[in-house]
Amino acid sequence: MTVKDFSVERKLELLSERAPAALSLLDDCIVCPRECHVDRNAGSVKGICGVDARLKVSSANLHFGEEPPISGSRGSGTIFLSGCNLKCVYCQNYPISQYRHGEYVTPDELAGMMMDLERRGAHNINFVTPTHYVPQIMASLLSAYRQGLTLPIVYNTSGYDKVDTLRRLDGIVEIYMPDMRYSMAEMAQCYSAAPNYPEINRAAIKEMHRQVGDLLLDDDGVAVLGLLVRHLVLPENIAGSEETFKFLASEVSTGTYVSIMSQYFPAHKAVSMDKINRRILKREYASALEAFEQAGLVNGWAQPFGG
Repeated sequence: MTVKDFSVERKLELLSERAPAALSLLDDCIVCPRECHVDRNAGSVKGICGVDARLKVSSANLHFGEEPPISGSRGSGTIFLSGCNLKCVYCQNYPISQYRHGEYVTPDELAGMMMDLERRGAHNINFVTPTHYVPQIMASLLSAYRQGLTLPIVYNTSGYDKVDTLRRLDGIVEIYMPDMRYSMAEMAQCYSAAPNYPEINRAAIKEMHRQVGDLLLDDDGVAVLGLLVRHLVLPENIAGSEETFKFLASEVSTGTYVSIMSQYFPAHKAVSMDKINRRILKREYASALEAFEQAGLVNGWAQPFGG
């Protein structure tokens, strides 16, 4: 697809067709790979994500700390959503993801937040942890585009996404920014309570790339379309960096843009757990960077060591 395929008119057409069916998934929720089968519209019964059918937003503001093509010069219009379908013991946003801090908003109110971010000059609308809210986000986007929203959408996710749900976003989301957290099931189970994360994650990455391809930047270096993968290097090679990079090079694209992050620090429950109760070592980060190059990947960013 090209940028021209993501016109507001086309998005309105797709959302009008798809949003009602997506919202019906909440009656017996199978929105994410957990497939909890709870009636989120009932309010009192909640699945692993810990939220019902109501949208809950922690914050909406311009963010200048994302990767350069996402923040650009004017900031990314970042909307932090409450709850998460993973249970990462080291989550640095655990008050939002695990304790679900935030305020309830209607789809129209969320649309209003998007419009405000566009008026303030944001390069994009960046949904953080959107996986468990895809139907509600679709309804909100329908409202926002009817009000005149023109910005591209960033789907900023843990990467634990269901392919069938992602297909509902085909032609609607311009920029996918998923994590690739683990290559090994035992690590995914131990640290995020999701043993099938590697297989789910890799299928999701392939689907995202099928939809939008490699990252495309405008003349100012700001992302307009494509896939940007984030990989957080963890102590003791818990993340399985080498295997992740080999997968991207061999099964996705050697042109995949990757953000290799050195910012890990023990947060939440990790402070009292062996192996991950420390920052990564310089040699661990250097090893990940070497694995990136050896895999044949050429595009991306390396953080200054230590943050």
